[in-house]
Amino acid sequence: MEKGKTILAIILLSVIVGCERGKHSTPEFITVDVTKSYPKKELILQDFMDVEYIPLETTDEFLTQGSVVAIGEDFIVVRNRINDGDIFLFERKTGKGLKKINRRGQGPEEYVSYPWIILDEYNNEIFVNDILLEKILIYDFDGKFKRNFRHKEGALYVHIYNFDKDNLICYDGFFDYDNKGSMNPFFLISKKDGSITKEIQIPFEEKIFPLLLRGGSIYGSMPESHYPIISYFDNWILVDLSSDTIYNYQPDHTMIPLIIRTPSIQSMDPEVFLFLCILTNRYYFMVTARKEYDINTQQGFSEIDIIYDKQENTIFEYNVYNDDYIDKKLMSIKPSRPRPLNNDIASWKLLESYQLVESYKKGQLKDGKLKDIAATLDSEDNPVIMLIKHKK
Repeated sequence: MEKGKTILAIILLSVIVGCERGKHSTPEFITVDVTKSYPKKELILQDFMDVEYIPLETTDEFLTQGSVVAIGEDFIVVRNRINDGDIFLFERKTGKGLKKINRRGQGPEEYVSYPWIILDEYNNEIFVNDILLEKILIYDFDGKFKRNFRHKEGALYVHIYNFDKDNLICYDGFFDYDNKGSMNPFFLISKKDGSITKEIQIPFEEKIFPLLLRGGSIYGSMPESHYPIISYFDNWILVDLSSDTIYNYQPDHTMIPLIIRTPSIQSMDPEVFLFLCILTNRYYFMVTARKEYDINTQQGFSEIDIIYDKQENTIFEYNVYNDDYIDKKLMSIKPSRPRPLNNDIASWKLLESYQLVESYKKGQLKDGKLKDIAATLDSEDNPVIMLIKHKK
């Protein structure tokens, strides 16, 4: 793999960022001034999102660090943060351990790394996107190899999701120091053979990356995850940092503006980026980040969390609190990484068992599901998965 592709892959992996299904629509576009200061506001998570807690079963076979990579109707797919090759399938509703798969190795049917995993319950398949091999390997739910296909030439698939029964939606994160990456990074590929079925074009003048270069090396980059593809029920929100517009890409391939930033990213020095984290029925959760970095302190890219309230038509900075704690626990609503794929789930958090046990013993939990789960835990049990879901 070329030097630039390897560097960007590491950066993206280490920093990485009431309706029925299929009937959820998004409103007309809004405008966000990324240079403006906004007032602050406090939010209670349970006021605008549904919350579900799932304790992962702990057995000798099912011991995991609990990094969720995909959530379906029947399964939760989990791996460890270390690259040991283990892929766990837990039952979606109960957290019971069902399958443990490990196909890590050097053979043609095996993966070397597995940073991104796609659960395809349409076809009873698991897609493992091996960025180091620049290849996608497909297995059944028992871990039996079925087929594989390579990334398209000159591309590096750093984000992949289920688009529909036959296609995956991809983001090409290829970067080198000459052409600065793909001008059309979004496209659909066939689940069968990896062939490109549709290219998605987002217009902009010049390619811009959230990276700082000096002497042919990267010395500064975004500290938090940036997700260029965000699912919202059956819609897909596409974020290209080189564009002033964030788009809503719909199942019929219609693309409409959702957010327009000002001033233009192409006119700024240093640039201030605008990221979209979560889209809900009422709020757009966003982040601004200034492209500045102090190489001596190794600090920079200062971030500000902002939110647009569709009901009040206002923008403000915010803090979110989890109301399942007696003293309202401050939390980040930003998706944990790697971000799971389930269009009904906006975000997820990993709750360590030892921390929940401590909170329970100190009487910090309100009566309810989380407290009931904590009462049954041992401090060395697998983590509890917190799902932050769109309200129906």
